Amino acid sequence: MTNPDRPPLRSATPTTSPPFDGGEEGCELAGPGGFPLPPEGGEVAPRSGDGVGEEVAGTRSRRKAGTTSRAKKLRVGGNQAEAILWLELKRRKLGGHKFTRQFPIGPYFADFCCRERWLVVEIDGSQHAGSAHDRIRDEFLQARGYSILRVWNTDVLKHRHSVCETILSAVEGRLIEPTEAFDLRYRPARPSESIHANPDLTS
Repeated sequence: MTNPDRPPLRSATPTTSPPFDGGEEGCELAGPGGFPLPPEGGEVAPRSGDGVGEEVAGTRSRRKAGTTSRAKKLRVGGNQAEAILWLELKRRKLGGHKFTRQFPIGPYFADFCCRERWLVVEIDGSQHAGSAHDRIRDEFLQARGYSILRVWNTDVLKHRHSVCETILSAVEGRLIEPTEAFDLRYRPARPSESIHANPDLTS
């Protein structure tokens, strides 16, 4: 028996489906399940970030809770020199080498890191001159197999191509000896404590 208080049902055809998540009517069906077909040309590509913290859906991250969100905040709040140098390093622009921005290593975040070559690049301001904290930080990174290259932010702003050449020399192994110069500081990894054969030291 028909309920007189019930509103009439909307008419439908075999080739249409009801609105899906607020969408419009008339979407073509993919099959008996009634799900809309993807756009013509194949599947929709997943969203991508800038190379930091990307994981396949359903996998479990090995990073500590809060590490990824903190790295994102550091990237957003980075200074102008860091942003300019990132334009030269991202997407393997420098010699085909992959760099990651604000990469976590233990309790620290490296401005840039080439994990394939175990190189950390730091951009320093005047407050870093003779910093005892930087020495402790560098010793920690060296003990875990990383070489550290420190450049001044003013050099990145005024001579970024020269800075990129220096980074390329370090990442390709042409900069070997410890260097303490006016325009850069380079500290190679400690071979006796290298983690290249012991990845557990990265934590």
